Amino acid sequence: MNLRLLVVTSAVLLGATLTISLADRTAQCKVKWLFDISCQLVQEKLVNQIKAWQIRQSCLYAGEKCSYELVASVPYLITATHTSSTTKKVSDLQFLLEQSTVCKVTGEAVSEFSKDPADNSTNYCSLQNLMDGSNLINAEGYKQFSNKWICSGFDTANCTLT
Repeated sequence: MNLRLLVVTSAVLLGATLTISLADRTAQCKVKWLFDISCQLVQEKLVNQIKAWQIRQSCLYAGEKCSYELVASVPYLITATHTSSTTKKVSDLQFLLEQSTVCKVTGEAVSEFSKDPADNSTNYCSLQNLMDGSNLINAEGYKQFSNKWICSGFDTANCTLT
């Protein structure tokens, strides 16, 4: 019985250590948006914007308006990547959409192996530039929620599209 308890406790501690270790190696951002339009329309606009900013042969003059790649789009879920033209860091992006009386969107961006707390707001800007570029920031009922504790660099972000 004591041996079983020791094995289980060791496994739990090892799992927690690995989770903390991986978290220390990533910069992350989580943002929530609300819209008074359908999630289908929000998803369509985001997917179209990602496709419009797909990887180009030369991103020299495109700023952050390039190097997006659509990984998958299924109802209520979009996955993509963005390679920052300035930092060259790759962010894995995910948008989870939930339709209720409003469309709730949870966006997450993770840069693997980059733990700079400020991370030049790369993850936040990878998400927000899509909202700006798709003009969803002007959609009816647009609201955004986040903070510097769940989104590295949120409080200091200066997302420029050019």
